[in-house]
Amino acid sequence: MQSLENHFLIAMPSLQDPFFKHTVTYICEHNEDGAMGLVVNHPIDVTVGELLDKIEIDNDKSTSAAAEQVFAGGPVHTDRGFVLHTPKLGYSSSQELSSNIMITTSKDVLASLTSNARPESFLITLGYAGWERGQLEKELLENSWLVIEADPTIIFNTPPEQRWEKAVQMLGIDATQLSSQAGHA
Repeated sequence: MQSLENHFLIAMPSLQDPFFKHTVTYICEHNEDGAMGLVVNHPIDVTVGELLDKIEIDNDKSTSAAAEQVFAGGPVHTDRGFVLHTPKLGYSSSQELSSNIMITTSKDVLASLTSNARPESFLITLGYAGWERGQLEKELLENSWLVIEADPTIIFNTPPEQRWEKAVQMLGIDATQLSSQAGHA
């Protein structure tokens, strides 16, 4: 089994599950026990500043970071927050997922997000997407997803409403040419 860690799952048009329709999911972990990822293109109606207030973390509302949107990372444990961020020295609680992307659930990182100590780029999600053993592989065989190596530019620098199309374009495919019909030769 080839691990899909540090890859995007790009939802095919045929994937009609309301939560995953037209999503780009960053795979954080994938092994023989299953997979875990974060949807990076479904913003919710909560800002970083509002979320930090809700969990009682002091923050500077005057920063652009406080106005950033929070994302629905997946349907599992929607009460848990995850921060994807660019590498930053001193974040001992962050786990490196690639040379350009780290993940954490640590409150000390959350507390820094509206200060000068924050990482250059970050994205907060509530919840995650999870797959049991063999489930993701089955969905791939059913043509539910396209897979491509993750590009931090899409996560951190592309407007959320353009992330699905930009990820598809990375494959050299015109998104309008994707069929919602699956087939096997």
